[in-house]
Amino acid sequence: MFASRSSLKALGVVGMNDRNINLIARHNPRRLFPLVDNKLKTKLLAREHGLPTPGLIGSLSLQHEVQEIEAIVHDQPGFAIKPATGSGGKGILVIVDRQEEAFVKGSGALVDLLHLKRHASNILSGLFSLGGSPDIAIIEELIRPDPLYEDLSVEGVPDLRVIVYRGFPIMAMLRLSTRASDGKANLHQGAVGVGVCVLSGKTINAVQFDKQVTIHPDTGADLHQIQIPDWEELLTLSARCAEASGLGYLGVDLVLDINKGPMLLELNARPGLAIQIANGEGLMPCIRAIDALPPQDFRKPAQARVAIGKQALAAIVSARR
Repeated sequence: MFASRSSLKALGVVGMNDRNINLIARHNPRRLFPLVDNKLKTKLLAREHGLPTPGLIGSLSLQHEVQEIEAIVHDQPGFAIKPATGSGGKGILVIVDRQEEAFVKGSGALVDLLHLKRHASNILSGLFSLGGSPDIAIIEELIRPDPLYEDLSVEGVPDLRVIVYRGFPIMAMLRLSTRASDGKANLHQGAVGVGVCVLSGKTINAVQFDKQVTIHPDTGADLHQIQIPDWEELLTLSARCAEASGLGYLGVDLVLDINKGPMLLELNARPGLAIQIANGEGLMPCIRAIDALPPQDFRKPAQARVAIGKQALAAIVSARR
């Protein structure tokens, strides 16, 4: 989408070196990384700060505990098993229903209890973890997506990535799974990234494999001008995550549950830059607008920061006209 270096510069696109040096290294103390690199620690942090997350059913940290899975999920019609330190959606097993002794995956395929135990054992052995280190298996409640997303994703649950800079949400995108991405909301594997206007909560652009698309490749759903429900609440939740984590540059992954509303899925201290492609614009103008705010604005509560940030971003839009 970004054709040349001159167009990249004109759009204010942040590159990898800029991100690593001027955003991550400058605004994210390394001592805080473990809080967001480990999903179990993130969930406990969220609980401490009153941030809604999918309910924790249980966790396994030792191989002999794998035998306890049957008892842990016996009254759960649906649940997810995921590695605490996995990335890119690797190692996540989602069960959406049960048929007698079998468990139904999002794809409709049936698996048995032995499959669950093997999967949990693989997680504990580090098969999906960063660096292959021994891991913890988290079992959490199943997310029931808002009906809005029914035709926008295949198998997996759509999520919203919000970039929060110095406590202000500045850019957002929906990540929609496809058959190419094997039900994972991972853009590098073929998920669709849909840019969302922070000011309005409406979708504005969509890409798959860095190429513009207008419809979902599998469902045919129109991806433009979708109004995301509970937009202000989603932005406020993402701003609160900055306070809870202490990170100045982070990616906040949110989901919208039909029963529980906006919930935090996970945090990322090194968010990728593909969100710029999904939005068709760079992060740098947004970053400069936030940096220009007076010091007192950075000390205001989350809801007020959202409003202030939107005013700063609106000025950028007006200047382009």
